Amino acid sequence: MWNPWKIATIGLSAVVGTALLAGLVVGNWNGRETDRQAVATGARVPTQASGVPTQTTIADCNAVAVAQVGGRDKTTEVVKDAAIGALIGAGVGAAGGAAASGGKGAGKGAAIGGIVGAGGGTLYGLNENKKHDEAYRAAYARCMASRGYRS
Repeated sequence: MWNPWKIATIGLSAVVGTALLAGLVVGNWNGRETDRQAVATGARVPTQASGVPTQTTIADCNAVAVAQVGGRDKTTEVVKDAAIGALIGAGVGAAGGAAASGGKGAGKGAAIGGIVGAGGGTLYGLNENKKHDEAYRAAYARCMASRGYRS
């Protein structure tokens, strides 16, 4: 005989594991260093300074951008948002399932809510990372422009 709580627990564990894996893959796929290199190589056309920016200038502008925007670990942020979404979704789903089925649907509601919550939390985390990256690129570009380079 199947225990609905056991199935819900296994299902929720699978959802959280999938969310963690997705967060790790996406966080590493976007890559912090890759973003910085893309910004650095894009800032090659000088307005006043001659030639390509020096490594010191690039490093200084990276430091300025991090100081203005703040450094973040993308993977950790996405995983954390996915986990929070999964927990909230599971709680809401369990309450809704219990209310709809007189207590018998709590496990099924928790599993469905956990899946939906993990997906929503992951999307929220990815969107926040995108906003952070855009702010970082803008701060970097302002620094390079102040030193005579433009992209």
